[in-house]
Amino acid sequence: MSGIYPSTPEFQAVNLKSSHNNLSSVTISGRVQVRSIGGQKWQFSAKYNPMTRAEFQPVFAFVTSQQGSLGTFTIVPPVIGSTSGTASGVALVNGATSAGATSVPVDGFTGVIKAGDFIKFGHSKVYMVIADRNGAGNISIEPALVSAVSNNEPVTYNNVAFTMRLKNDVQSFGLSQFEYYTYEVDMEEVI
Repeated sequence: MSGIYPSTPEFQAVNLKSSHNNLSSVTISGRVQVRSIGGQKWQFSAKYNPMTRAEFQPVFAFVTSQQGSLGTFTIVPPVIGSTSGTASGVALVNGATSAGATSVPVDGFTGVIKAGDFIKFGHSKVYMVIADRNGAGNISIEPALVSAVSNNEPVTYNNVAFTMRLKNDVQSFGLSQFEYYTYEVDMEEVI
């Protein structure tokens, strides 16, 4: 199943993780060798404040409809889903850029997209800006592009929707004697 994760009630807290795939080994002498095998994905652990039954049921119904990690959905996480800078206008890729690039030329906007902000191109992967970008120029991102981007492709920097799936096939909640539900959900990016 797919869909859009419910935006209300908002999470009390979101723990963001960046997961890279590396292999490491340690020799008898203690030398460590690390090699990247590629790939990066974002993971969230999101916790809710105690909820009433009316607040909780739509959230849990949506989560249950995902059938554990089988389904995918989009979510715009509160606060971090939009730029912390002053950017405005329609940001566009200013020249086709190949997969594997860590810098993408952009134009069409004014103001600043800040280091630590998330952006998205026309494919499902979300990227983090790693250096402030004030107006047109090359925007530095992490991880490297997983797919090529074309000239004049839009760059989303506000309301960045992550494509996710649940990390666990078993979902559980707590119910207090005062009839408040407690719930935490773990999700990871789908690439």
